[in-house]
Amino acid sequence: MSMMVIMQETATDAEVARVRERVEESGATAHLSSDEVVKVIGVIGDREAITQLPLEAMPGVDRVVAILRPYKLVSREFQRRDTVIDVSGVKIGGDHFALIAGPCSIETPEQVLAAARAVKAAGGHMLRGGAFKPRTSPYAFQGLGEEGLRMMAAARDQTGLPIVTEVLDPRDLDVVCSHADVLQVGARNTQNFLLLAELGKAGKPVLLKRGPSTTVEELLMAAEYIVKEGNRDVILCERGIRTFETATRNTLDVSAVPVIKLASHLPVVVDPSHSAGRLDLVLPLSLAGVAAGADGVLVETHPNPEHALCDGPQSVPTAVFGEYAERVLGLARWAGKTV
Repeated sequence: MSMMVIMQETATDAEVARVRERVEESGATAHLSSDEVVKVIGVIGDREAITQLPLEAMPGVDRVVAILRPYKLVSREFQRRDTVIDVSGVKIGGDHFALIAGPCSIETPEQVLAAARAVKAAGGHMLRGGAFKPRTSPYAFQGLGEEGLRMMAAARDQTGLPIVTEVLDPRDLDVVCSHADVLQVGARNTQNFLLLAELGKAGKPVLLKRGPSTTVEELLMAAEYIVKEGNRDVILCERGIRTFETATRNTLDVSAVPVIKLASHLPVVVDPSHSAGRLDLVLPLSLAGVAAGADGVLVETHPNPEHALCDGPQSVPTAVFGEYAERVLGLARWAGKTV
């Protein structure tokens, strides 16, 4: 069971600390969320133990409210204000928009640096790229591993762009953390709960992709695994779901953006590349996501898409990435976002 202890506006730090202490004495866990006016303590624990706590009688407590949703810490009930995540000076969430771009797979130092320079010149905010690649076929290119991470780190040194890259296995977590700024969870691992729990302890922001057959509630429950372990810096990503439609690789669920933002305080981005699987749809789907309220776009760009080892047909050529970024960032500004 879980509930919220809503403190009075005049509650002191000592009163808040005493409530948290009383909660933890019962064997439950207490998670503090606060804004400029109100402090809220989220309580998770055994139903019988926490319902018997006389919390409403304690100094500084305004009221106690049960949280009805199955996900607790990521819900709007627990935290009303938007979470804003700071990645090496780049903010995402709330009024802050981030364009995250780069090649699907890291191939050579020259390739990743060319992509990084194009992203930087176009006003992009973070560099994405895959060093460890999950592939449907075991015979397809699987990525360069740590060598690819070093190439991305070198590109970051030259451009200043923070790195977003996928982690597939908890055994790789230390080496990925030593290079990356944001740890990505791919669609195939959305409900890899052991991996999610480890990411919750890693101390790095996490970009969590929605699985092709994952409901919005299941995505938020997956995020709860991370937040429950102490990591509140989670970015949710709508990347397309599996439907009966065959015109695109996946169906971008644009409605998921406002649905998630109404249910959760976490930032939401869209991935038009993997949902479309086609270059000619990447810009329209990007604009649709921004118009729906997305806090960012995760998109693929490559210096030579026709020679790409992975997902060339959906990658924006770096030669025209500036035109793409101008449209996306322009709409984000129109929507009231800071870019």
